Amino acid sequence: MNPAPAHPLIKVMIIEDHKTMLWGLQRLLEGEHTGMEVVATADTLDDGLERLAHCVPDVVLLDLDLNGLSSLPLLPALLANEHTRVLLFTSSRDRELLDQAVVHGVRGILHKDAAPEVLLKAITKVHDGELWLEQNTLSRVFVEFTRRHVPRRTDPELAKQAALTTRERKIIDAIVSGSGALNKSLAQSLFISEHTLRNHLVSIYKKLQVSNRLELYVYAVKHHLTADSAPPPQA
Repeated sequence: MNPAPAHPLIKVMIIEDHKTMLWGLQRLLEGEHTGMEVVATADTLDDGLERLAHCVPDVVLLDLDLNGLSSLPLLPALLANEHTRVLLFTSSRDRELLDQAVVHGVRGILHKDAAPEVLLKAITKVHDGELWLEQNTLSRVFVEFTRRHVPRRTDPELAKQAALTTRERKIIDAIVSGSGALNKSLAQSLFISEHTLRNHLVSIYKKLQVSNRLELYVYAVKHHLTADSAPPPQA
């Protein structure tokens, strides 16, 4: 009688629609010294759901494309027991689709051109609670998760201020620094004509939704558009 293995075998379910590939994977995983056993196989979405009702695998080796259908709809059922982990086994290079799979709970992605020893290692790592993902994939998924789930404070004033040009910001700075200086003096300090200054002011007032230089001064100080803290200009 063969001695019992030192550690429980990793129970693997294979969902793959190519019969030859399915046969080869089953023989590979059930080879000597792999520490694994195949507890179920399926080649369609429906078969996968049916087999899942009769077993709780440790790892599901899941083909992304099953007879032309995406297997992603299977993920909620596969992950419902909080024990099973999914390793996507695919020939797809669709980055958006693969990222979506990770966002929905896939713990690893392995391309079908991987060497057999890499596949066995990936299954073991995923079973042990690790991720089997490329660094670029992790980075993209992290950004997507942050975008979806981390609340962001929105300041409606930022959009207004972002519309200001570099020249308009210099004009605002000059107005705050110059306090009650006349337009003629401001224009001279900026090396522009009074007509050009007036055109810029009209644009600034419209973007920041203020009516005159006094309101512009108050707005600029309140929203820290300039470091100057001169007294407000006379109305």
